[in-house]
Amino acid sequence: MDDMLHRDESERAVAIAAYERELTLQRFDVARREAEARLQRLEAYVGQMQPVLRRYRDTIAEMRASPFWRLRRLTLGVLGTLRGRRAAGPDSVELSAADGFGAAREVRQYEGWLRDNALRPWDIERLRGLAGILRATPTLSIITPVYETPEAYLRAMIESVLGQVYPHWELCLANDASPSPYVRAVLDEYAALDPRIKVIHRPENGHISRASNSALAAAGGEFVALLDHDDLLAPDALFEVAATVNRDPGVDIMYSDEDKIDDDGRRLDPYFKPDWSPESFLSRMYTGHLAVFRRSLLEEIGGFRPEFDGSQDYDLVLRATEKTERIHHIPRVLYHWRVHSGSVASAADAKMYAYDSALRAIREALERRGEPGVVEMLPNDLGRYRVRYTIRRPERVSIIIPTRDHAVDIERCLHSIFEKSTYRDFEIVILDNGSTEKTAIQTLDAWKTARPEQVHVVRYDVPFNYSQINNYAAERSTGPYLLFLNNDTEVIAPDWIEAMLEQAQRPAIGAVGARLLYEDNTIQHAGVVLRIGGVAGHSHRFMQADIPGYYHAVKTIGNFSAVTGACMMIRREVFNQVHGFDERLAVAFNDVDLCLRIRAAGYRIVYVPDALLYHFESKTRGSDDTAEKRQQTKSEEAFMQHRWNIGQLEDPFYSPHLTLRTEDYAIRS
Repeated sequence: MDDMLHRDESERAVAIAAYERELTLQRFDVARREAEARLQRLEAYVGQMQPVLRRYRDTIAEMRASPFWRLRRLTLGVLGTLRGRRAAGPDSVELSAADGFGAAREVRQYEGWLRDNALRPWDIERLRGLAGILRATPTLSIITPVYETPEAYLRAMIESVLGQVYPHWELCLANDASPSPYVRAVLDEYAALDPRIKVIHRPENGHISRASNSALAAAGGEFVALLDHDDLLAPDALFEVAATVNRDPGVDIMYSDEDKIDDDGRRLDPYFKPDWSPESFLSRMYTGHLAVFRRSLLEEIGGFRPEFDGSQDYDLVLRATEKTERIHHIPRVLYHWRVHSGSVASAADAKMYAYDSALRAIREALERRGEPGVVEMLPNDLGRYRVRYTIRRPERVSIIIPTRDHAVDIERCLHSIFEKSTYRDFEIVILDNGSTEKTAIQTLDAWKTARPEQVHVVRYDVPFNYSQINNYAAERSTGPYLLFLNNDTEVIAPDWIEAMLEQAQRPAIGAVGARLLYEDNTIQHAGVVLRIGGVAGHSHRFMQADIPGYYHAVKTIGNFSAVTGACMMIRREVFNQVHGFDERLAVAFNDVDLCLRIRAAGYRIVYVPDALLYHFESKTRGSDDTAEKRQQTKSEEAFMQHRWNIGQLEDPFYSPHLTLRTEDYAIRS
């Protein structure tokens, strides 16, 4: 019997491979001809543009080195401050060209992306063939509450389900007592057309949660997918869900990327999402649609709760993710939100009650999780939330500041800490890495004399090695929390320590990073993204400080793969567990490496925008202006590539559809 099963599996594998090979060859032949024509056009264009690009590159280099460029950046920062913060909608980037996210550029980028990534007829046929030979073919129950849907939208929604390449589905439609007769007629028409369509006509209007629960009660599939009554599924949506189940049979929750579609059929505003990010989710409901759940999980948590209507999906995901960690993000645009008058997708204030429901859902989630705190909506920013946890045991924070000379920098840094900080239980361990300037030594002596109980100066005369000197200082500090801080920083937000500590105290959190600004009020750091520029780059760098960021990533607390060591808080027990900074990384990437090891140990990394400081960046070490420094950086980049295989490593908190060339979250081309 085992031999027979093995032979059947082998024959199945051979058949799949042959089928795939034939379709691939057909597709390759067409794609080759298209690529050859495109290549010829590109070669001609590149030949024309190369001299122009060289001239522009030289000009830009001269401009950046000039006093005028510095004045320009300062002016833009002042203008940005005068403009004030703009309100932003719940599901759009809402950034102007002045912020670096020109709307016209974004539209062009997405149009180009669609040309390269849209399903073509042979893709559809290929997926239909693959759907027929999947090992597991779970029934996917789509649940849709329906109320007074415009007929054209209702038909288009149902047709998008009928057009799925994966055939093992059922569509459960709950008509929530729509008064218009055409709604019942359309639903009954389609139910008669296809036995996979189930229709429930509710006798009275119960609103979205009760209607969704009625549809859920009729569902018989192993998994349940959510679909709004006026939106559309991509043809491969359910196939990608089934393929994910085949790859991981234990998966409990799945969600996909999404975009919007207007009445002209134009697709816009793509949202290329991160993998599951618990802190980001508490700040914004980003999973959205397509969302799919194991039916038994929904039954376990009791389905939708009517008291959270408007944000019932948010509440549902909050409760569901407390029961499982088997959560998959499908990085494909599988869902199209309909943009029309009155939809949440088109207007931030279309359903104000939804935001109140979301606040209550988050607050209740904190109570269930035993993590008390305050939840509020960001000012002038509907649909974005701030969780400020209660600091349960205020304990000493050891602020570790390496320095060498640069008296003005260390004086400004220390003055801002003592003058502005509202958290008072801290010590400062200054690691003097060989200062020789008289004013710098006098400055350190003065602070040590004025604040003997809080300021400790440790002399450590070794060649500069950021990792080594921070490890040395950490061993000589006393607090259960370590806050690594560059000497070229200045505190802006008085509660910066509290904002970091309330996250660092949580057992699941390994490291916490701050929002850092250049002196001209542009962003220096808002989280670290892997592979940008080689090893890693800073999220939204050089952009105006008041921007929301890519789907509000700058303004909200969120998960990243790493944060900068220029201002990073870590519990001492976590720091010791991973053996601190790796001293083989003397200059570059030591903070990224530390965060990756912390994540490998099972902790999460959090970026906190409320911890706000200026960072005058790298004044202690200087720029990479010598052959020795450039070689050091190259060596440490090679170290990171070898240890982490960075070139092949996908950042789970940054979409593979976004660029690795710049730090502005542009669509990858």
